[in-house]
Amino acid sequence: MDSSEFTLLAFTSLFVIVDPIAVVPAFLAMTPRDTPEQRLRMARIACLVAGAVLLGFAFSGGLLFKLLGITLPAFQIAGSIVLLLIALDMLRARRSTVQETSEETDAGTAKEDIAITPLAVPMLAGPGAISNVILLHGKASGIEQQILLASCIIAVCAASYFVFALSSHGAKWLSPIILRLTTRLMGLLLAAVAMQFLVNALRALGLIPQIDPASL
Repeated sequence: MDSSEFTLLAFTSLFVIVDPIAVVPAFLAMTPRDTPEQRLRMARIACLVAGAVLLGFAFSGGLLFKLLGITLPAFQIAGSIVLLLIALDMLRARRSTVQETSEETDAGTAKEDIAITPLAVPMLAGPGAISNVILLHGKASGIEQQILLASCIIAVCAASYFVFALSSHGAKWLSPIILRLTTRLMGLLLAAVAMQFLVNALRALGLIPQIDPASL
């Protein structure tokens, strides 16, 4: 996979999993008495924390695997299951409990500052996003693609902040129909990414043959 293909895969898959547009309703519900400036501050802190968490897991995941004796194919299979669960919920146009539970959202509503938890973790940097960046780092070949992965993580967090900034004055611009349609389309894309990670793991284990894309 060349660098342009890797960058496209990294950005799209991570943006789909983080899914800041779907977080907006919960973000607004948890900050009903905050001013737009306070919402912007919390969104900024949340995106910075989420970016730091994802970068940390992306570049320390390999060391963690060695300490725990976990192989990359095993994590790819586990990660693909997590991503698939999120994708199936997205196809039903609902926020997955794999990303955050209703209890975590309710707890956020009662908190004065929801920037670090539950907004940053687990709503943005949840298990699905963490699994994805670790898998992508394992897929990266060379320092160039590792730098591109870090850039994609930063870009997704910046895009998330932009979404929150637009919504800080209200979510009238979000049509429920468009939101559900976008969620379902992103869920379909994420399901395909999950299956590709599973196929890569099975190939690495020698359970299925390598197929030349040119022959298809």
